[in-house]
Amino acid sequence: MADTTQTTSPPRRYVSRIALSLGLVLTGIVLVVTIGVRNPVPAAPPQAAAAPVSSFSVQPQRPQSGGAAPRAGLAAPPDRPTESDQAELDAWATRVAGKTQLPARVLAAYGRAEMWMRRQKPACHLSWATLAGIGHLATPSLTVSAAGDAPATGTGLGPLHFTQASWKKYAERANGDGKPANPHNIDDAAFTAARYLCSGGDDLGTPSGWWRAMLFYNASVDYVQSVFSAADSYAAASVAP
Repeated sequence: MADTTQTTSPPRRYVSRIALSLGLVLTGIVLVVTIGVRNPVPAAPPQAAAAPVSSFSVQPQRPQSGGAAPRAGLAAPPDRPTESDQAELDAWATRVAGKTQLPARVLAAYGRAEMWMRRQKPACHLSWATLAGIGHLATPSLTVSAAGDAPATGTGLGPLHFTQASWKKYAERANGDGKPANPHNIDDAAFTAARYLCSGGDDLGTPSGWWRAMLFYNASVDYVQSVFSAADSYAAASVAP
């Protein structure tokens, strides 16, 4: 007897639904791949290289008295009595600060003293680096306010450690406002130290003149040798590449 059982097939509507579902899934896969290719996940931005930090240290030297003068370093800008030169001075101080690790505000005071002595005592040839050397010994970690005022240290008079007698004799107000000079103000202290060093008519650009002026400032050879070391190190750093 012939098999009369009929094979049933799924209705056409189910086949259509399955095909549609498969089509949607395939379309989604294609879209995901396409979007991923066209819009890749952005890579993390490269890390910026750290800015190099200038290292500075005083190189101890023991020159003989009168045997050598410290280097002058990067000269402060020209003094301009009839126009403002503050922007030039600030730019110079910022540049030297990056080389010497001295505060720019303190360097501006040393630089201003050099500028004024260059005009008032041109034969003195005082460099800011000598004032920085004196400051290094007096107050190695000197910090001042925006107005130039330094905290009292308890030893010596002001950040450059004047004696009462030397301050009384050479003190001069730096900004010319008519007020008394303040030994705790770095501008007044630097200008007074410059006047003190240039008072004897010595040429501080020469070994004999520098030593004579410094020994007049402080009669200790050990002290002057230490100032020499600091001043020469600051000057060398200021012109380093």
